[in-house]
Amino acid sequence: MVARGEIARFWSLESLHMVSSDGGAESAALVDDNGSEEDYSYEDLCQANPRYLQPGGEQLAINELIGDGSVVCAEALWDHVTMDDQELGFKAGDVIQVLEASNKDWWWGRNEDKEAWFPASFVRLRVNQEELSENSSSTQGEEQEEDAGKNRHKHSESKHQMRTNVIQEIMNTERVYIKHLKDICEGYIRQCRKHTGMFTVAQLATIFGNIEDIYKFQRKFLKDLEKQYNKEEPHLSEIGSCFLQHQEGFAIYSEYCNNHPGACAELSNLMKQGRYRHFFEACRLLQQMIDIAIDGFLLTPVQKICKYPLQLAELLKYTTQEHSDYSNIKAAYEAMKNVACLINERKRRLESIDKIARWQVSIVGWEGLDILDRSSELIHSGELTKITKHGKSQQRTFFLFDHQLVSCKKDLLRRDVLYYRGRTDMDEVQLVDLEDGRDKDWNLNVKNAFKLVSKTTDEVHLFCAKKQEDKARWLQACGDERRRVQEDREMGMEISENQKKLAMLNAQKAGHGKSKVRLQRMPRGPAAPEPAPPSPAPRHRAHQRPPAAGVCPGRAQEEAVALLAHVQQTHPFQEMKTGGHVLAEVSVKRRTISVCSTQC
Repeated sequence: MVARGEIARFWSLESLHMVSSDGGAESAALVDDNGSEEDYSYEDLCQANPRYLQPGGEQLAINELIGDGSVVCAEALWDHVTMDDQELGFKAGDVIQVLEASNKDWWWGRNEDKEAWFPASFVRLRVNQEELSENSSSTQGEEQEEDAGKNRHKHSESKHQMRTNVIQEIMNTERVYIKHLKDICEGYIRQCRKHTGMFTVAQLATIFGNIEDIYKFQRKFLKDLEKQYNKEEPHLSEIGSCFLQHQEGFAIYSEYCNNHPGACAELSNLMKQGRYRHFFEACRLLQQMIDIAIDGFLLTPVQKICKYPLQLAELLKYTTQEHSDYSNIKAAYEAMKNVACLINERKRRLESIDKIARWQVSIVGWEGLDILDRSSELIHSGELTKITKHGKSQQRTFFLFDHQLVSCKKDLLRRDVLYYRGRTDMDEVQLVDLEDGRDKDWNLNVKNAFKLVSKTTDEVHLFCAKKQEDKARWLQACGDERRRVQEDREMGMEISENQKKLAMLNAQKAGHGKSKVRLQRMPRGPAAPEPAPPSPAPRHRAHQRPPAAGVCPGRAQEEAVALLAHVQQTHPFQEMKTGGHVLAEVSVKRRTISVCSTQC
């Protein structure tokens, strides 16, 4: 290990054991040459990543490093907006120094603004944490030149080690992730399907989404990663091509992320009943899963797809341009960043179409196709004066969506009521800016005016805004609309017909046009699907909650069998099979089923 007084000290947070600058200890591979993880148990994973997987191990290791004087930094996965003075607000991508991690849900940290609590689930710990020596000032004369030569050599070695750390983080977290997906599919979904009296097919589809498809995809992805992983010299691994090869496959995360809020809501309703809480806890124990609630396991795919760009960005940072994998890593970083952006955009659009559907239901006298048949985003709205060929002016409220411009008329008495008056296909018209003065074609004096001219017919629409600034906003919005349409084509942005129909159906059930909806443009940009922060945060730094009880590999299942058998007579359920045992599934109080809280 590099001494404290020398250049730097490196450690991998994901494997959570110290590594030396010459390569150090390396986690054993958990997946065989065929990419199968079936032969590896919970114990195998714990032996390979002893502190990362064991409950409370991550916090313990981080606090040891902090206590030893190391600077521990984390990167924000999502925005954390808070009005609480004792909580730390930040934006996605911000760097936070972790000062204390004793509480599993809330960590104490510092950014440029202040020190405060922040939710641990909102950040990703950096793999390479560098501790520059405070006493690294150079000496004079020949000693300075000699030290410079040594430092260049050590810098080259440290670059290799840093890249090794990132590569190992990617590999190790991928293997652990596969274990979590397997536990969800085999530990939860399989048992839920056996209990048709507790779960309907629709409920399971809502709770688990397409996570089984994600599991199949990730196994193939890990298989290819293992082929590209250089076990002897990890820093020489060339894994960029794997991400490029599978970049289209990562699109399946979009459906899962879009479904996740509904899954949380459905699960929350079920958890109000004790039998469901006990059932899910029994599933966790029987599968020998770590002490995380089911909602925490279901959050892992959402977190994973957001972590890939950050991991690749860090890998690119420590990959020299001379490295054979540099160009692929750079392309992979851009590809995965685009995947994350596409998922964020689809989530934003789904939120948008619900509001658009409710807005359409509130419009009186709607005619023709639903707005969602062609549009999924409101770009701009406002009042304009529409002028006919005969010089007649009509005051209208216009709503500019992607692909179409909708015209409405306000009720004379109830100004919040809108009547449908028509629409213009934006794909079939061209925008023409007009100067103030007399228009030759219409033989009219116009001010703050523009036209929409048909590309195929002689149809022309003339509009006038009240102010020059209003006109400028409309011209900008029309340009934005064309760019959005082009971007959607390039990104492959599509909302499924089922999602559109569901949005309209929900809107019709909710209001039937009785409630008025104020339609506003939703900001376009990063809006990663984020978890709800644990609540509440500790009120002061001294207030620490004890770490959660753990699961002892091997012993937990035996004790679970004994406990479940003990109460079988009073609360019988159907049989549950696992690990060679035939168990009676029973309703057990939480305090009883936490089998290792004091003994592990």
